[in-house]
Amino acid sequence: MERETMAGSSLYVEQDPEAFHGGGVQKNLDDDGRVKRTGTMVTASAHIITAVIGSGVLSLAWAIAQLGWVAGPAVLMAFSFVTYFTSTLLADSYRSPDPVAGKRNYTYMDVVRAHLGGRKVQLCGLAQYGNLVGITIGYTITASISMVAVERSNCFHRHGHEAKCQPSNYPFMIIFACIQIILSQIPDFDKLSWLSILAAVMSFAYSSIGLGLSIAKVVGGEAHARTTLMGTTVGVDVSGSEKVWRVFQAVGDIAFAYAYSTVLVEIQDTLKSSPPENKVMKRASLIGISTTTSFYVLCGCVGYAAFGNAAPGNFLTGFGFYEPFWLVDFVNVCIAVHLIGAYQVFCQPIFAFVENCCSKRWPNNTLITREIPIHIPGYGVYHLNLFRLMWRTAYVVVTAVVAMIFPFFNDFLGLLGAASFWPLTVYFPVEMYIARTKMRKFSFTWTWLKILSWACLVVSLVAAAGSVQGLIQDLKTYKPFQTQ
Repeated sequence: MERETMAGSSLYVEQDPEAFHGGGVQKNLDDDGRVKRTGTMVTASAHIITAVIGSGVLSLAWAIAQLGWVAGPAVLMAFSFVTYFTSTLLADSYRSPDPVAGKRNYTYMDVVRAHLGGRKVQLCGLAQYGNLVGITIGYTITASISMVAVERSNCFHRHGHEAKCQPSNYPFMIIFACIQIILSQIPDFDKLSWLSILAAVMSFAYSSIGLGLSIAKVVGGEAHARTTLMGTTVGVDVSGSEKVWRVFQAVGDIAFAYAYSTVLVEIQDTLKSSPPENKVMKRASLIGISTTTSFYVLCGCVGYAAFGNAAPGNFLTGFGFYEPFWLVDFVNVCIAVHLIGAYQVFCQPIFAFVENCCSKRWPNNTLITREIPIHIPGYGVYHLNLFRLMWRTAYVVVTAVVAMIFPFFNDFLGLLGAASFWPLTVYFPVEMYIARTKMRKFSFTWTWLKILSWACLVVSLVAAAGSVQGLIQDLKTYKPFQTQ
C-alpha cells in the first residue's frame, strides 16, 4: 500500500511501515519513507551563513555608533551567545520524543506541536511565517539598494562626489523579483545547497571587502572620525529622545543580524540521518555563528572606527566609500547575489507550508498535485507543477510591491529582528526544552531559563518600539512610488 502526498512543495511517495519489515529501509529512502536526505555539516553551515550574514551586517557600523565602544561589542556578543545556546535546544527538538531516534518533525510548527501543542502551535506559525514574509520583503529592499548603489557609484565617479545621483529603486526591485520568480520554481529546500554555497561565498566577499575598506579609511590619513565610549553624544550628534530611540533601534538591527531560527528546523531536515542530525546541526550552528560573529564584530567595530558617530545606516551602499569605484561596484554586486540566494532560503519554508496545506485540503485537485515532466537540454527532466508556478510567482510579486511601498532599510530590519528574536529564537526553544526534560518548576535551571526568556522579551519590546518610531518618522515625509 502506498499513498501520494505533498512533502513541502513536491510530490513524494510515503511507504507503508510494513514495507520496511524484513528487508530494512530501502536504499533510496530514509526512515520516514521520504527520499534520502543528502545534507551535511558543510551544506548546513552554508545555509546558516547565508541566512545569518545577510543585510544585517551592513547596518552594524551604524548600530555600534549608537551604542558606543562599550555596549556595542557587548550586545553583539550577548546576541551571539543566546542565539547559539537556544539553537542547540532547538536542534535537539527536531526529533521527538528522543532527539536521536524519535519521530522527525519537518517544520518549526511541527516541532512546537510535538513538544508543546495547543495554541502555541498557531502562535509559532504566526510568528515564523509572518517573520519570513517580512524578511523576504526586507531582502527585496536591500538588494535593490545595492543594485542602485552600482549605478550611483558610476555616476559619482563620472560627475564628482557632490553630484545628485539618485536613481529610482523601483526598476531594480522589478529585476530582483523577476530573478526570484525563476529561482522560486526550485522544488524544495534540499535542492538549494548550490545556491546557498554561492551566496555564502558572496557574503564572505562583501564582508571582507567592507572590512578592508574600513581599515584603509582608518589608517589612510583621512580626517579623524569622532568615536566615544557611549556612542552618539546627546546635544552634539542627537537629541536626548533621538538617542533613546536610536539605541532601541540599534538593538533591533543586531537582533535581525542573528535571525536564522526561523529556518533552523527546515535546514536540519535536509541532513543525512547518520551521524545524528542534532549533533551535526549543533556543530554547523557553532561554525556558522562563530564565523558570522567574528565578521560582525570586525565589520561593526572597524566600520565605527572609520566613520565614527556619523556612520551611515548602510556602510557599503550609504556611500561612506566612493573609491575605488569598481571595487564598490563589485561589493554591491556581491550583496545582490547573496540576497538572491538568501531570499530563497527564507521563502522556501513559506512555499512548503502553503503547498502542503493545499494538498491536504484538496488532495484530488490535479492543478495542485499534477507534475508535468518537461525535458530541458543540459538539465534533464524538470517536473512542472502549475499551482507551484502560479502561487510562487504571485508571492514574489506581492513582496516586491510591498517593498516598493515601504523601502526603509534600517527601521524595517530593526522591526523584523525585534518581532522574531524573542518568540522564535528564545521562547519556544526554552519552553520545548523545559517540556522535553520535564524540568521541575522553580529549580535552579528552570529559574535561569525563565529569567533569560523574560529578559529577551524586554529587549524585543524596546527594539520594536525604536523601529516603529523610526518608521513613523520616515512615513511623515515619504511618498510611495515617487521617482526621483
